[in-house]
Order: sequence, then C-alpha cells, then structure tokens
Amino acid sequence: MVLNFLKAILIGLAASIPLGPLGIVCIQKALSKGRWAGFAVGLGSSIADTFYAAIALFSVSFISEFLDRNYNWVMLIGGVIILLIGLQIALKNPIKDLGRSNTEVLSSRHVREMGRGLLMTITNPGALVLMLGLFAFFHLDLGSSYSTLDVLFVLSGILLGTATWWFLLSSGISLFRKRFRLRQMLFINRISGMLIALLGLASLAEGLARIIFHQSLL
Repeated sequence: MVLNFLKAILIGLAASIPLGPLGIVCIQKALSKGRWAGFAVGLGSSIADTFYAAIALFSVSFISEFLDRNYNWVMLIGGVIILLIGLQIALKNPIKDLGRSNTEVLSSRHVREMGRGLLMTITNPGALVLMLGLFAFFHLDLGSSYSTLDVLFVLSGILLGTATWWFLLSSGISLFRKRFRLRQMLFINRISGMLIALLGLASLAEGLARIIFHQSLL
C-alpha cells in the first residue's frame, strides 16, 4: 500500500510537470494575482487528473469508449475552450490584479480559477492517455483483490503529487511578482494569452481536420 502511494505521488508529479496551456495559465495567474490564484488553477487540474486516474485505475469502459469514439470532437471543443481562455487573458488589463495581496489564501474568489483549470484538463483526452501510460511505466497495479482503502490511497497520492507541483510552481513564480512593472505585466499577459490561444487553435484545427477527414472516408 505504501509503495503504491509513493508511486501515485510520482505519477501525479510526472503528469503535471510538462508545461502545456495550463502551465502557462498557472504562471500568468501567479504573476498577476498571486500564489493562490495560480495554485487554484493547478488545483482544478489536479482534480481532473485524479478523475482520469480513477478511470485508468478501474478501466471504466464506457467513459474510455466515449472518449475513443468522440476523440475528435473533444479535441475540437477543448481547443475552442483553450482558445477563448487565451484570448481572455491576452485582452485583460492586469492593473486591478497587481494590487491584490499575495498572502490571501484560497477563497471563494478562486473558485472560478479552479473551474478554469478543471475545464482545461477534463476536455483534454490526452490527459487520460498520459495517465494510462504513467500507470504502466511505474508498474502501479493494485492486483485482483484491492480494497476501497487501496484505491483511496492511490488517488490521494496522485492528487497530492499534482497539487504539490502546482503549489511549488505558483509559489516560485509569485516570488518574482513584485519585480514586474505594469508595462511588463501587460506584455506578459499578451504573450501568455496568445501562446495559449495558439495551442487551443492547434487543438481545434486537429480536431476539425480529423472530423473532416473521417467524414470524407464515409
């Protein structure tokens, strides 16, 4: 049980460290709004990753089959969501956020950021594929006679691993927050937003191309 828990923490870390669109959002929020805003985004992703870990653990066939059947549409919808989030960040004025306290703990005002992280991850079918691959890589197997406690240990380990990474990232980035002037922060917002939008556009284009190509074969 302890070994599986440690493996689960490593899986959570490995699943979170690659900096995709969500990593850019986390960094941007930590710079503009402080540590806890960045962490809230990452925590939403942690919840989604834990959900996908549960699917991988139980091999919930109907959800896996749904994602397989609708992969192209999920890519397209996820791309639209990421594109819109990127544009929102790029067009937002960071003036009102720079004055907020960096020491403010997670509160109801961060729920929206958490929901944003959850939405960005849950609409990414690659997260499930990655989780399945990491389970195989770390040889995490509960065996045929696992208990509810075993499952909870593994899922809590994954949640802890992912949340730890996002906390460390947002805390580290927020240390540089006060060194940025308004002009620099505005520039970071524009660049971050456009990068996220481009990644969303790429996902959208891939999903659309797959749908068109698939329909042309019918």
